Amino acid sequence: MAISEWIQALQDVAWPGFLQPHVEVLLLWITWAVDYIDLDYLEYLLWLLLPFFILFVFPIFLVLFIYGCVIFVHIYGHRHQIREAYHTSYWEGARVAIASFWDGVGYVWHGYELKGIENVPAEGSALFIYYHGCLPLDVYYLISKLVIHKNRSLHCVGDKFIFKIPGWRPLCKLFSITAGTVEECTEELKEGNILCIAPGGVREALFSDPNVYDILWGKRLGFAKVIIGSKTPVIPMFTENCRESFRTPEWGRSFFRWIYEKTKIPLCPIYGGFPVKMVTHLGKPIYFDFDTVTPEEVRKTVKREIRAMIKEHQRLPGSVWQGIAQRWSSNKKKSDEPEQAVSIELLQRNGAGTTSPTSDSEDIVVLRRDRSGTEDDAEIDELGGI
Repeated sequence: MAISEWIQALQDVAWPGFLQPHVEVLLLWITWAVDYIDLDYLEYLLWLLLPFFILFVFPIFLVLFIYGCVIFVHIYGHRHQIREAYHTSYWEGARVAIASFWDGVGYVWHGYELKGIENVPAEGSALFIYYHGCLPLDVYYLISKLVIHKNRSLHCVGDKFIFKIPGWRPLCKLFSITAGTVEECTEELKEGNILCIAPGGVREALFSDPNVYDILWGKRLGFAKVIIGSKTPVIPMFTENCRESFRTPEWGRSFFRWIYEKTKIPLCPIYGGFPVKMVTHLGKPIYFDFDTVTPEEVRKTVKREIRAMIKEHQRLPGSVWQGIAQRWSSNKKKSDEPEQAVSIELLQRNGAGTTSPTSDSEDIVVLRRDRSGTEDDAEIDELGGI
């Protein structure tokens, strides 16, 4: 009865002429709902299901609030670094604050670990070449770790489509994410920055098989030309279970890939968010004889190193359940401190971040081969990206 009186009161209001038709349609829909929907039955269902809501939904929200507090405490632990960063620069403070947040998310949800951080030079350039997971959460976590623990900003090459997403451009600028050309990336490395590139790009992210973690670089040589042009050491990178947190469905994969190859639009659906264990492994720096090496040789060597890292660190075929079990199982054995000390000493002795390592060191891969032939004019200069 009260609803009928409320509808009649709205009908009696003198609405503006342009608004009157819309109000009449709205009131017509409300009248239909009142006449044909049993509101008493809906009220009965509400009271019937309220205990289930209290028992199941409310605890979920409670757990989310608790995890929010955990992330806040994690960020608060870096308050001194955040304060110092804000004293240095407003944008530097924002960068450290956001990095602390993502570091907390990685710690809480994926038990994220970074192994091989000693291979990252304290200063000077280095190029990270990595296998692209379905979503680059591992890159977000890596950026956060390097900002907090090494005070270094990792520049990234991103696919062009991410700069077209509304609101993302300021964030990309803050964290030095660019869709750089070969020349721009070479110049960034010559300026002493650290840069990461996924040669597989969106193709590898969406269409690589999680059962085998196949590398989909195609004929891309742009990253190899960047390495040769900047004379920069390469740090191979792989993250365990990077294809298990988020996945693409197997059905329709060939159709979505056909669309991507034709339009370069990543329309493939993504599902997941599973709390799998994620561990990023940074390999030993790879040096080349930059005066004689060819882009094809660089690509072959780096690809071989990353494939070896996948074989060593990833359980195949990939499994979401195994990744979750690994997340909650006991921590892996830590590396012996003497081995870490020897590794750091070798890196320092061989000049990490320079281009002239000692060739007889077993801890740094060096490629020296005679050049044969000339560069192919049909080489593809695409770099890939996050």
